[in-house]
Amino acid sequence: MSAVSGVPVEPPAGAVRDAVERALAEDLGPLGDVTAALVPVEATAAVDVVAREPGVLAGTACATEVYRRLDPAVVVAWSGPDGSLLDSGTLVGTISGPLRPILTGERSALNFLCHLSGVATVTRAFVERAGGHARILDTRKTLPGLRALEKAAVRAGGGANHRGNLSELVLVKDNHLGGVTIAEAVRRAREAWPGRGVEVECDRPAQMEEAIAAGATMVLLDNMTPEQVGACVERARATAPPGFLVEVSGGVTLATVAAYAEAGADLISSGSITQSAPALDIGFDLR
Repeated sequence: MSAVSGVPVEPPAGAVRDAVERALAEDLGPLGDVTAALVPVEATAAVDVVAREPGVLAGTACATEVYRRLDPAVVVAWSGPDGSLLDSGTLVGTISGPLRPILTGERSALNFLCHLSGVATVTRAFVERAGGHARILDTRKTLPGLRALEKAAVRAGGGANHRGNLSELVLVKDNHLGGVTIAEAVRRAREAWPGRGVEVECDRPAQMEEAIAAGATMVLLDNMTPEQVGACVERARATAPPGFLVEVSGGVTLATVAAYAEAGADLISSGSITQSAPALDIGFDLR
């Protein structure tokens, strides 16, 4: 379980199966692994999966599924669950059994492990910089087809998830306001989806005031300075009902996230934790 979000760290099983199926189809092609076919079918081996740098582990379910699909005789064992802290040289897990499928699955397994561990690692860095003052959220800036996996990696890193799709939350952004006012958008949302939260993106204090008056449940302060956020938070605490949330987004970096958290924001979202996370260096060492 994630200590922050209270929901399982593991990605949905269906998302894992779908992603692995696509990855293997992409990698195997019409003839399969023509190089691994050169290895005697009876050959066996064991591999140590090792972290080459510090980070946070994620993606183990996908790597396990890779080998389950290739050959159930391959045994995959992890030293710890997703969310485990890794040092350089940490033994992440072991893979043993027939050598052919071990070789065939190496790149697909590592692609999942390195990318998703990278997402978890960057998320953890943001969480630590925020110092417990605000929750760190992801956004919908995810790789197509990998959203559920990347959002699970965010949870593994100690972050929480923003909406996973366009139907989970009403989020009135600046482009929506080209065709409707804040007050009208909130009223229509309340009438159409009374059980949905309604968030309004605001790039100036007057918009936040309008959103509060209209009955929005939260606001997203976009591209404001920490000082501007602090003033808006103070105003929201004085005028909004209990439970009203203030989110900050737009250009938040590791260098600035602490200032935004200390300004009083409840939530800080950043697309960079998924969209721009560098892969964590993890390797396969054949014994």
